Amino acid sequence: MDLGILLILIFTAIATSVLGVFLVLRKMSMMVDSISHTVLLGIVIAFIFVKDLSSPLLIIGAALMGIITVFLTELLVKSKKASEDSATGLVFPLLFSIAIIIISSSFKDIHLDIDVVLLGKIELAPFDKLYIKGVSIGPKLLYIMLVVMIINLLFIKLFFKELKIISFDAALAATLGFAPFIIHYILMTLVSLTAVAAFNAVGSILVIALMIGPPATALLFSKDLKKMLVVSIIIGIINSVLGYVFALLVDVNISGMIATVTLIMFFLVLVFEPKNGIVTTIIKRQRLKDDFTFLILVFHVFNHAGDESEIKCENIQKELKWTKNICKKQIDKGLELGYFKIENNLVHLTEIGTDFYNLKANELKV
Repeated sequence: MDLGILLILIFTAIATSVLGVFLVLRKMSMMVDSISHTVLLGIVIAFIFVKDLSSPLLIIGAALMGIITVFLTELLVKSKKASEDSATGLVFPLLFSIAIIIISSSFKDIHLDIDVVLLGKIELAPFDKLYIKGVSIGPKLLYIMLVVMIINLLFIKLFFKELKIISFDAALAATLGFAPFIIHYILMTLVSLTAVAAFNAVGSILVIALMIGPPATALLFSKDLKKMLVVSIIIGIINSVLGYVFALLVDVNISGMIATVTLIMFFLVLVFEPKNGIVTTIIKRQRLKDDFTFLILVFHVFNHAGDESEIKCENIQKELKWTKNICKKQIDKGLELGYFKIENNLVHLTEIGTDFYNLKANELKV
């Protein structure tokens, strides 16, 4: 296990997940997919002018293309001729296809690898070192992602209130004197910068996974924005570390494995989250159903206390149209709680049972 690679993954997870929280809350998840691909066109166009893959102008070109992507998408949406998902589906393939065409036709002999853009090649990161006065201080990508992470965290720290308001009520933000569109485009610019900075590390597919997966998972735990940010970061780090370890164990692409772990983590939380998970919801519904069934029996016994034919053990099942097992289960429950007593094969309410009936009758206003 390489510590440099691990730190790059952690910094990338933090940088992407904190921005992703606001994208998920604003229902802009598909925009990440769009930007993470269309920035390739910005890189290609910038490369045409600078002819240098290490030039910082490539990042600027990518960021500008990300903004153009957002602008074109929103332009189509505002025209009311296309919905947001339709507009994204039109702009994203167009710009990405143009980039692919330019690469395949004009740069056949230049190292602009499409597979690396999609899947990344973080395994090679330790070989591209940053030198200061001839001394190596570690992988260059490590410091790039560290700077991007710090910028993203500072942006959220400085504009947390504005981001919170525009995420939940953009109209209110405008009324209060904020400029929602400025914050919006700064956020989209950072998304673009983060996407292109992470290209060499993890590729565009994992950028999408890390920017949407952890925030979407965090949303299952809490609706509180601050808690979402913290949980999203923690989940992003866990997904990255586990994905890296599993990738080493089975010898597969690191980015692909992290994306897979991210998806599995989301489904695990979706199913088993203690408060609102699918399993928890099913158990809660079954308990409510069981409690309601028991309540029906209590009301039946109370209302027919003077009619022996209605409260005979064998007749209750027929009267309520229950199966034998359900009827036995509910009677046994009442006996265990001390609400029922059986005399001469007749079910009666005890004093405790009568108090329980009165309590529920008052609650239900029966």
